[in-house]
Amino acid sequence: MLSVVIEEERKLGHTKLANQLDAILQKKARLPTSEQLPLISKPEPSLYGSRSALQKLTAAQPVQILSSNRRFNHPFIVTIPRDRLLHHMVLSDAVEERFCLIEREYAARDRLAHYGLKYRQKILLYGSPGCGKTMGAERIAWNTGLPLVKVRFDAMVSSYLSETATNLREVFETAAASPCLLFIDECDALAKSREDAQEVGEIKRVVNTFLQLLDEYELSNGLLIAATNLTKFLDEAVWRRFDDVIEVPKPTDLEIRTILKQTLASVEVGSVDWDAIVQKLNGFSAAQIVKIAQNAAKRAILDREDLVIQEHLEASIQDVIVSHAG
Repeated sequence: MLSVVIEEERKLGHTKLANQLDAILQKKARLPTSEQLPLISKPEPSLYGSRSALQKLTAAQPVQILSSNRRFNHPFIVTIPRDRLLHHMVLSDAVEERFCLIEREYAARDRLAHYGLKYRQKILLYGSPGCGKTMGAERIAWNTGLPLVKVRFDAMVSSYLSETATNLREVFETAAASPCLLFIDECDALAKSREDAQEVGEIKRVVNTFLQLLDEYELSNGLLIAATNLTKFLDEAVWRRFDDVIEVPKPTDLEIRTILKQTLASVEVGSVDWDAIVQKLNGFSAAQIVKIAQNAAKRAILDREDLVIQEHLEASIQDVIVSHAG
């Protein structure tokens, strides 16, 4: 049965192929007998012995990918569509190499398993706000082809703390049912230090549940990425639960210059003292730098200027400084 093949492919982490086959199966079930799809109405059993044959089968007939929202239809999570993933990042060579290693290990997970090795499945990203932790999760989802499933804290965290632990378990069970990248932003909300005497017992219960779920989250052929700005508030035991912990730092001078030029690539740029601008942006987050470049471009367009110049960038920098000072 095609449904058996679909399930086997999904367990192997071949999400795209499984989705295509599932879409064909669903479409076939809705058609009258006289209108069965060609190529799959009377499949040869021998075809199922080869994944390449299955790929040829699906390539011959246009298919519609099964919506991630249908597979992850849950009130505590939201699926980010692939076309909305931001995946172009400017990182230092050291951080870029660590991100690439996660993606390479995921792609080679079956080969690693053959030698009794596990790929890096649980990742913790930390750093200042706006430095690219969320974009890092989106980039890894894009490069691995996994659906990005983001936890909705507003729905999951209940005013009755005893329900929060139950809700959290539901989230993990839903994510483990089908390969995906489960993204837990601001995970410090779930992983506060249990040594804090001001925290009530139920908060500690939520932390215990989170630690237990991290231990159990395996064999799903997916990834889990958690992010936090507040590392000093995390429980000590949380760090040991992750296969890799990566700091996403503020951009260096070289990275600042690259971010500015990439953001302004769609407009003409005139006379700019880049060294002076980069110096002014030292210590800014990547998100702030992108915003400054975008605002400078908008200033030039609104002023009916043909070029983005020094004054546009300096004015945009000042706007950000003033807004944060308030």
